[in-house]
Amino acid sequence: MNDFPIAFAVHRHDPPGLEVRVNFGVYASRGATPAEIDKLAEWLLGEIGDVTIVAEDRHEIGSHTEASVHQVRIEVTDVPAEFAERRALEGRLVERAEHWARLCAAERNLEATDA
Repeated sequence: MNDFPIAFAVHRHDPPGLEVRVNFGVYASRGATPAEIDKLAEWLLGEIGDVTIVAEDRHEIGSHTEASVHQVRIEVTDVPAEFAERRALEGRLVERAEHWARLCAAERNLEATDA
């Protein structure tokens, strides 16, 4: 375990071919659970072969401002080369991600009112 660094600098980062950001906290007022991320992955794999999903608490801090959001990033590296196909894929992923976020927020709100 001591052979692996805890923190390290990244000198080069290859951006994904397509990135979709979901402001999850805006709808759910919380971060996404691991089970919810798994459900999102299931829904996305119907459209794409491989995906990276990052759930994060993002803090943007400046000398006069501070913001904190629960955000989910969907990263796809293998995207169509043709612009129209890429835009169509992007639209389908955004649609699925929006539906997923709304469903997660609604399900948790129903659970809270049932308790």
